[in-house]
Amino acid sequence: MKDGMLRVGLVGVGAMGSGHLSNYLRLMREGQKVQLVAVCDVRPEQMERKDNADLNIEIQHETFEAHYNKYTNYLEMLDKEDLDYVDFAVPTYLHAKLAIQALETVHHVLSEKPMAMTVEECVAMEAETARCGVKLQMAFMRRFDQSFMQAKRVVDSGAVGDVVMVRSNTRGPSIPKPWMYDISKSNGPLAEVNSHDIDTLRWFTGSEFASLYAIGGNYRCPDAAANFPDFYDNVVLTASFANGMQGCIDGAQGVLYGYDARVEILGTKGCVFLGKTRETAVTVCTADMKAAEEFTNSWKFLFKDAYLEEDTAFVRCLLEDTPPLVTGHDGKMAVQVVNAGNQSIREKRIVTLDAC
Repeated sequence: MKDGMLRVGLVGVGAMGSGHLSNYLRLMREGQKVQLVAVCDVRPEQMERKDNADLNIEIQHETFEAHYNKYTNYLEMLDKEDLDYVDFAVPTYLHAKLAIQALETVHHVLSEKPMAMTVEECVAMEAETARCGVKLQMAFMRRFDQSFMQAKRVVDSGAVGDVVMVRSNTRGPSIPKPWMYDISKSNGPLAEVNSHDIDTLRWFTGSEFASLYAIGGNYRCPDAAANFPDFYDNVVLTASFANGMQGCIDGAQGVLYGYDARVEILGTKGCVFLGKTRETAVTVCTADMKAAEEFTNSWKFLFKDAYLEEDTAFVRCLLEDTPPLVTGHDGKMAVQVVNAGNQSIREKRIVTLDAC
């Protein structure tokens, strides 16, 4: 740490990384003890896009100018910059390799989900984190969302009795990027979309997946069918947990009606309904007896405050030397479920999960 400031390097400024970039610019403008000193992307044009909040952001009629170095070579950035931590927003198949390179050079790591492709890669990341005495936080941003945190407090208070079943769905309007069609690189929608739902079920049940059954199909991405016959854009997963609770995940990509993320926690004495689908609470009713309301079209809007708090929380945990709120273990357990879910889809059978 230099001059009392945490120095961060951001790797990847695509759709997800640009959100992290904007968050750091905001935190810097607000005087937080963090400085974005370097950004890396193998595509130079991504770092020049003004809609990526590249150099200037305007907040309350004030312009904040940020200066950071740009790299297309990640190892060059690690070598040249004096960084305290690295924030990764790159394709899934790169997570473990790049994160371990940062960890072994004694950098803290904030990693987007999914943590890695396999449990073995996750174990290697955890081991390197412990060996080097650094911190690793996984970016499960729903744990930082105010509504999700409130629901967790309600469940833990016993207000709805003992939890019986947790249902979580995530459906999004965007068509997957071409590399995501290749499940050997992305682990499919269970990883790219439903990792959040998997973590949500673990969080609210307070338990681990014991067995699961999943079905998937490709209904909206015909371009992928010929070259990637195992790709699916719709998935349903049911599960039992080690403590006897039940779970259900419903995921979809390329839906046309908007971004939809909702959770139900059913207890013995009540139920918690969680999640919203609108940015505003306006419903318009007309004389033809129709009602209309606007769906939000992106996770960027629905969880924008949670994404900011996710970055802020990691800064806080480094400054105060406290454990990350979402750990490598959480990331590893989600990856185990993703892999088991994909196995269940392929083999059309129930899969039992071992402790790891």
